[in-house]
Amino acid sequence: MFGKPELSIIVPIFNEEGNLQELYSRLAAVLKRQNLSYEIIMVDDGSTDRSLAKIHELSRQDGAVKAISFSRNFGHMIALSAGLDHATGEVVITLDADLQHPPELIPELVKRWKSGAEIVSTVRTETKRGGRFKDLTARCFYWLINKIARLDLPANAADYRLLDKKVVVTLKNIRERSRFLRGLIGWVGYKQEFIPYQADPRFSGRTKYSLGKMVSFAIDGITSFSAVPLRLSAYLGLAIAFFSFLYILYAIYVRIFTSQAIAGWTSVLVVVLFIGGVQLIFLGIIGEYLSRVFEETKERPLYIIREKSGF
Repeated sequence: MFGKPELSIIVPIFNEEGNLQELYSRLAAVLKRQNLSYEIIMVDDGSTDRSLAKIHELSRQDGAVKAISFSRNFGHMIALSAGLDHATGEVVITLDADLQHPPELIPELVKRWKSGAEIVSTVRTETKRGGRFKDLTARCFYWLINKIARLDLPANAADYRLLDKKVVVTLKNIRERSRFLRGLIGWVGYKQEFIPYQADPRFSGRTKYSLGKMVSFAIDGITSFSAVPLRLSAYLGLAIAFFSFLYILYAIYVRIFTSQAIAGWTSVLVVVLFIGGVQLIFLGIIGEYLSRVFEETKERPLYIIREKSGF
């Protein structure tokens, strides 16, 4: 494929060997019907199966397929960022490799872009055979982050989106390491539209987002865009100090003006354990923010590329 492509497709990949042939077949069928030149950038995020070999095989079949291989697993958000760094199209579309993001939606994304939208995001309305627990926790997370971070992210927003080149340039200049791209895209502004879609079940393999990874993802999102947890610790500390002062006054009153003994070890133990527990919780919150400052000050690269081909 010669010349600068008009459309760049970015696909982060981690152990998706069983999905790649079907993904490429459906992508190619859709893209060839568009009146746009294109490139497909597949970012191998340290896969331990034959994903990279399969990408190379696809690249030999179609010169539009390009490969980036990390030296190890850096994470989904970083893989998307690497794709954005290397994309050269006038418009960029990101989607996952598990085929829960239907490639057949691409013409509608492009249509919205041609009509003037600079960001076209997709919102999952339903996942076939999806879990209710995951859906409930996602809704709770988006409600919370919108409340405390002053963002306006729709529940069940997906990493399946179209970005105009000017948006991509803006995102490339943001190099923070704890990356929550859904929040960053909402934060940068620009004209954004949303398209609902129904997610198909994963074509092959297992989900890479365990409960632990989802919790980590939520923490990254909240701490990247809000200092409310830190302010909450200050407010709660003031409240505890106020009630503690009232309790001290009560204890002094009982000791001086009554013949009753001051309440014994039970009340003291309850107060000490409560205050100690609160302190440990907020020391952990402070530690989360401090660890992010520590990561930023080291200024290490976001990712390390072992090899790339097709560029």
